Amino acid sequence: MNAGPWFKMKTMKPVYLLIGILFFGLGAVGAVVPGLPTTVFMLLALWAFSRSSDRFHAWLYHHRLFGPPLQRWHQYRVIPRRAKVLAIGMMITSLVYLTLFTTLSLWLKWTTALVMLYGAWFILTKPSKKPTTE
Repeated sequence: MNAGPWFKMKTMKPVYLLIGILFFGLGAVGAVVPGLPTTVFMLLALWAFSRSSDRFHAWLYHHRLFGPPLQRWHQYRVIPRRAKVLAIGMMITSLVYLTLFTTLSLWLKWTTALVMLYGAWFILTKPSKKPTTE
């Protein structure tokens, strides 16, 4: 007996809600702990809430502190310059630490470097400010 997509969607809502709460918590911690990202976790929380709770989605999207960066990303795909600098700086710091102070295999270090390079490329190709209307 096939339950269909409605059943799957209905049973996944609590899972998405828990994922949203987890990512929101990580993002809130990231707002006060240096080096832990905030916006990425809030974007993931917003995505999870969009699949589980209209109320939580609207609350986070219009939140006084977290809402504006989420709205800029949603509307213009903007990553602020400060966030870019922090993200790239943390990637470089992490890669240097991983390379010099760990005993991980070389292939794992290279794989990590390539994933970080892709992340850096993605970040750097996005605008830092919303477009101005003239």
